Amino acid sequence: MFTINQIKEAHVKVKSGADFPKYVQDIKALGVLRYEHFVCDGHIRYSGQEGVTLSADAKWQARAIAAKSDTGQLKHLLAMHQQGQTSYATFCEQCAGAGVEKWVVDMVGMTCIYYDLAGNEMVVETIPAL
Repeated sequence: MFTINQIKEAHVKVKSGADFPKYVQDIKALGVLRYEHFVCDGHIRYSGQEGVTLSADAKWQARAIAAKSDTGQLKHLLAMHQQGQTSYATFCEQCAGAGVEKWVVDMVGMTCIYYDLAGNEMVVETIPAL
């Protein structure tokens, strides 16, 4: 079974969105099957085999999520982040402004799906294989 400390150790290696595929592979190897990242305060819920669920605490004070989502803006922010132009913290703040409530990373399907406050899918990305 994976631990929050193991996940934190893997996350330390992430400097930008360009490092995301490697991070996903690292935590998948630990046994993480899925996680939900909540933009409002940065807390994350990890799920593994046999119903194992662990939660990581909030990383910042709660911030407002824009009520109106903007998929075009999110796509632009993603492109910038994946090119290494923004930090994780900046990306999260920008996502809040674009109306992203959370993203869900599925290690089985190798996707990352961004959702707005109404639970609508904004963007579905395929996580590249290494």
